[in-house]
Amino acid sequence: MPDPLDTAQPAQPAQNPRVSHVAGSRAGASPASVTALPAAVLWDMDGTLIDSEPFWIAAELELAAAHGAVWTHADGLAMVGNPMTTSAAALRSRGVDLSDAEISAFLNVRVAAGVAAGTPWQPGAQEMLAALVAAKVPMALVTSSHRELAEPFVRSAGVFDVSVCGDEVARPKPDPEPYLTAAALLGVDIADCVAVEDSPAGIASASASGAHVIAVEVMVGLEPRPGVSRVRSLADVTLDDLGRVLGGELLVPREVDSV
Repeated sequence: MPDPLDTAQPAQPAQNPRVSHVAGSRAGASPASVTALPAAVLWDMDGTLIDSEPFWIAAELELAAAHGAVWTHADGLAMVGNPMTTSAAALRSRGVDLSDAEISAFLNVRVAAGVAAGTPWQPGAQEMLAALVAAKVPMALVTSSHRELAEPFVRSAGVFDVSVCGDEVARPKPDPEPYLTAAALLGVDIADCVAVEDSPAGIASASASGAHVIAVEVMVGLEPRPGVSRVRSLADVTLDDLGRVLGGELLVPREVDSV
């Protein structure tokens, strides 16, 4: 697969013409200019960088139907961001008579096939990754997906210094271990990092690790959480925003901002 970032328009962080819809809607905003960027940015994959969650839900529905089990789109949404073992247990409880390994293999094959047809990038994801590369900010991929699914994306994107997958940690999300592991591999203090997530389980993991967290509301609505920024799309986030989040500001979607 060709490198998706090779075809993206190079971001120009110093002259970014985009006006974020959260501009002027930050809790504790300060007129002071941004003087520092994060020591690293730690990225979730499914739902955050790529729109792969529909592939997961479709695969779960297919597997459940093959076993005569009842599974709905809402059930799939409830699994977003959770480790594979959680999805496997839920599917078994509905009547899928397979082991964790068998369920994982089926779902991974189906999702990998969907992603292989063309990386389904989320809006703004390629531009933000390119801007961080240009600014020389280290990045890690921190995903609940297993290595067999994440590795092709890691190689294709070609921008991550390290990656941590769900089958490589003892305690996957929502435990903080994946994010703490990523920071340790990068040799940075987790408190100096910004993590970008889209699911309740991922947000809980990143928050518990001590990272500054930006939640992107993609597949599921996200309840306000103390210390967690919320945006509607990565297309609304700039390098300056990352610096402000590092400094303690919160990004809040304008439409839910209090007046």
